[in-house]
Amino acid sequence: MLLSPALFGQSPFDGNWIITQPLQQKPAVYLLANGMFRCSGCMAEMEVKSDGDDHKVAETAYWDTLNVQMVDTHTVAIIAKKAGKTMLTEVDAISSDGTTLTQVVKDTTEAETVTIETRYRRVANGPEGSHAISGSWRAFKTNRSRNGSIVNYKCTADGFSAETPLGEGFNAKFDGKDYPVEDDPGRTMVSAKLLSPDTVELTSKRNGEVVAIKRMSVVPGGKSIHVVFKNKEHATIMVFDMRKEP
Repeated sequence: MLLSPALFGQSPFDGNWIITQPLQQKPAVYLLANGMFRCSGCMAEMEVKSDGDDHKVAETAYWDTLNVQMVDTHTVAIIAKKAGKTMLTEVDAISSDGTTLTQVVKDTTEAETVTIETRYRRVANGPEGSHAISGSWRAFKTNRSRNGSIVNYKCTADGFSAETPLGEGFNAKFDGKDYPVEDDPGRTMVSAKLLSPDTVELTSKRNGEVVAIKRMSVVPGGKSIHVVFKNKEHATIMVFDMRKEP
């Protein structure tokens, strides 16, 4: 759809927006037993030895080795690296009664570390004799550090741009072409489509393959953006809102 600049004016997207970290709806399932760690619905679908060593895994955009360590009977640490550089560190701590899991992820792919803390409730136990992390867990609360929660958007009749305080961003024209996400180790490319003055669709690709589609609509009144995020890699859909910073 082509929109005249005269019809456009000041875009409702323009300004700083606070990302509300969405909760994963599908439970995460862990199993740590007999020296092996398995996980689905978590940071990555994984099956790796829990011996504290780096192990080669199928390469993703952000890691090629995983290191799983059983710190103690109620704590597990996971380190993801790419080309030897630590990209993500996850520490999972289970409460003494075994009903709550507190997960702290530190993302070191940015200029500054971004911290995400998520709390889970147990919905199913693991096999007898397995580590306390084993079982199914459903997220009920999450918090992301402020440095990883702000994004500045600017929308014109010609294109759409995004920039975070940490330097990651893109400037994509509404021409169907793919544009690079700067300061992204995953080398993501983005194309932008203007569906209406208050709705934009962003398609992310890696190695020419679509990995995500994000449709963003500014809610009447201009105080929030409704987001539908389709993750093609994991076949999941997340729906959440962003609020405008005063």
